[in-house]
Amino acid sequence: MDFSLPDDHPSLPGHFPGRPLVPGVVLLERVVEAIEAAHGPQRALRLPQVKFLQPLLPGEVASIELDGQPPRWRFRVLRATTLLASGEIVAMDAQAVA
Repeated sequence: MDFSLPDDHPSLPGHFPGRPLVPGVVLLERVVEAIEAAHGPQRALRLPQVKFLQPLLPGEVASIELDGQPPRWRFRVLRATTLLASGEIVAMDAQAVA
């Protein structure tokens, strides 16, 4: 799944003035959207591991790669070949252990 945020996205003001960056929570929201597009709605998720490595700027295109099946997925968020974020998401409905 590819995505980009426009310059006028409501999460950008104040994050950071003069040089806006896409907040990490918005990246994670897009990861959840990718999981739900592939596997249907998820009730509750937890993130036992997340690393943010590089910023994403408004207007830049990023892609999400998912690996795994319910209840556990590994994800990567990339800008071209540059890794921006990676981690793991686990569905809370399952009795999965991190």
